[in-house]
This record gives sequence, structure tokens and C-alpha cells, in this order.
Amino acid sequence: MKEQLYSIPVNDAFAADCECPVCQMYHKLETDSVEYTMGPSYMEDDTRALTDAKGFCGKHIKMVYDQDNRLGMAWVMKTHFDKTINDIKKVMPSGPAKLIKKGISDSPLIKYIDNLDNSCFVCDRINNFFDQYVDTIFFLWKKDDEFKEKFKSAKGFCTPHYSLLLKKAAAHLKGDDLESFVGIINDMYITNMERVRDDLAW
Repeated sequence: MKEQLYSIPVNDAFAADCECPVCQMYHKLETDSVEYTMGPSYMEDDTRALTDAKGFCGKHIKMVYDQDNRLGMAWVMKTHFDKTINDIKKVMPSGPAKLIKKGISDSPLIKYIDNLDNSCFVCDRINNFFDQYVDTIFFLWKKDDEFKEKFKSAKGFCTPHYSLLLKKAAAHLKGDDLESFVGIINDMYITNMERVRDDLAW
């Protein structure tokens, strides 16, 4: 099958000598997303609107900082702080009595902070592409015999991505295709977990 643009990262991950091709895909997306965040894009209005609103999780703020673009990092964080301060001022209660009377957990302030704590520009960018990559695994499995052989020759999958592929399989495959995929991935997982276990035992 002729390689299409969307299949290139998936094929590359399954061609790599790694313990989990799905982790490989995720890691590449994560690296690209962090580099994108601190590349020329941080000066674009649409990107900055998103970084201002979403901010970064603890893991990705460290990775963004490590890009060694101090001026860009300071500017991105400064405008994120500007938005956060302005937003919190709008929902901040006038006094403790009002906050307690309404119920702390139901207050707009706490809801805003909880949403902010669970948002990350880099995570969202990764997840948007990652879901498409996982869907592409099943598209290639059905359409591309070369990819199927590449899949079978992989070193297996980490436990979370083994689970993810099993869950996604039911949505993408039917009948004999589904049965074949589940049988193959089960064997791959156990065989390679035993291989790693035996290496540790040695």
C-alpha cells in the first residue's frame, strides 16, 4: 500500500527498535508539541490565545522551560498570568462568608481553578493527534498487509497501551479481523512481558 501522510508516523513507530511502538508515537508527538510551543508559533495570536487559556501541566511546563527560549517562555507565561489574574478577579467572591454560603466546591472560583489545574496546551495538542494515530493503526491493519507484518514483529506493548489497543479494537474491527487482532496482541503482550521479566531475573 502506498504510504499516506497520516500513516508515516505510525509506520515509523512500528519500524523503530523499541519496547512499545505506541509509546514511541506518543513520545515523538510530545517532543514535537513542546518544540512547537516554543517555536515561532508562540508569537501567533491563535496559539497564544490557547496557551493563555490552558496553561501547562507540571510535566510540560518543565519541558517547555528546557527548550532554552527564556524570552519566549517569559512572554508566554506573562500573558498566561495576565489572563488567569483577570479571569480570577471576575469570579472571586467578595468575602469568605459569601464563598462559604454558596458552597466552596460549587463556587465559580473553585470551578475555574479546577478546570485550569486540569488543562494543558501541550497535552491537548498531543491528544488531538494521538487519537488519530491510534485510529490509523487499525486502518493500516485492515488495509496494509506490510503494516500487519510490521505490527506482528514489534516487541510488544506497555500495559496501558496494550489495554488501549484492546479497547479500540472493538470499535474498529469486526468478526475474524477482531478475533485475529486480539489473539495476536495477547500473544505479543505475554511473550514480550515474559522476555523482559526473564531479562530482569537474569
